[in-house]
This record gives sequence, C-alpha cells and structure tokens, in this order.
Amino acid sequence: MISFAEIIDHYLLYVLAGLGILTIISFCLIFLKKSWARALELGYTKEQLKNVATSAISFSIIPSIPIVIGFFTLAAILGVPWPWWRLSVVGSISYEIMATDIALNTAGVELANATATDFTLIMFVMTICILGGLVSSILFAEKVQTGAMKLKQKDSRWGALANSTFMLTIMTVLSIPMLLEGGVSLLTFLTSLVVTAVLAIISRKFNWPWLYNFIVAFSLIISMASTVLWTALFQ
Repeated sequence: MISFAEIIDHYLLYVLAGLGILTIISFCLIFLKKSWARALELGYTKEQLKNVATSAISFSIIPSIPIVIGFFTLAAILGVPWPWWRLSVVGSISYEIMATDIALNTAGVELANATATDFTLIMFVMTICILGGLVSSILFAEKVQTGAMKLKQKDSRWGALANSTFMLTIMTVLSIPMLLEGGVSLLTFLTSLVVTAVLAIISRKFNWPWLYNFIVAFSLIISMASTVLWTALFQ
C-alpha cells in the first residue's frame, strides 16, 4: 500500500501537474500572440509592445515572491507536484494550508499519521471547495463590480467602503480559524499583524513606496520564523 510520503511525490503527480501547467502556458502564449498581432494592427509599434512586456514581467516578479515562499512551505507538507500545481494556477497559500487543516481535522488524523487516502481527501477538499468561488465569480462578479462602480459614481465614499468590506470579509474568513485555534497559531497571526503594521508605517514615514511590494513576503518569512520560536517557548 502506498504511504502518504510516497504519494505526495509520486511521479504520476509530476506528470499530471506538468501537463496541466503546460496546457495553461500554451493558452497564455496563444492569447499573447493574438494580442500582439492585434496591437500591431491598431498602430502600436514593436518597441512600445516590448516596453509593455518588460514592465509587465518586472511587476509580476515582485508579487510572486510570497507565492514562491508559500510553495516551499507547502512542499514540506504536501510534497512538490501538488503545491506546484495549486499555486501555479488558482490557489493561495492561506487557502491551501486552511484546506489541508480542515481535511485532516475532519478525518480525525494528524499529518504525521496521514495515509494516501488522507492525501486524496486533501486534494478533493482543495479542488472542490474552491470551485464555489470560481463559479460565483462567473455568475455574480460583473454585477457586483457594476454595483460598486455605480456607488462610487454617486458617492466615492460608498465605493471605497464597498471595496474595503470585500477585503475585510476575505481576511475575516481566513483569520478566524487561526484566532479560534489559539496558542501558536494565534501568536503567529499576531506576529504577522505586527510586522505588517510596522512595515507599512516605515514605508509611509520614510516615503518608500517600493516597500509595499515586499510587505507580504517579509511578513510571511518572519511569521514562519516566529512559529519556531512560539512552539519552542509554549509547546
């Protein structure tokens, strides 16, 4: 019988994840080619398009740093291929860790004692549960965005409040499990909160707008390091 450690790095997962990512890259290249040709038809020069592409690549690298850090975090738990696939396509580090924890708690097992069947459950929870957000976006995202734009046109304060409410809702959903668990999870959450606030204040005080792009990465690294400290002190 295949164990948890064997299945998370099974060659078949590498093959399937690789095929899926190659498929998505192919779609990206096709649309890039079509967009490039259409832009030339509209009168843009190749030099202008190269500048746009260079800027897009530059701005994509920095936000990817937290994702890379999250990948190494998940790889230690779930192997390489599955986090590689999840974080390359539609997942996020917060959701993936929360989904893993929920799946294992539901099964009533610890990660150290998890089996191949438990890993299948983890994959199922990660994949099926996130479909709700994707389907909802297809059905309701345009209406929600249109409603927010109308509010903003009538009164800019309501538009800002609507956007802030959405973000606060997302943060609440992701934060409550950590808060309720208490102990090390709570201390780690508080550490990330303090680090984020301090870095935001530093960025504003010294007029370092570039620092905002690294706040998530720094917060993630320091929080993970603090987990080791809190575990040693209290467990």
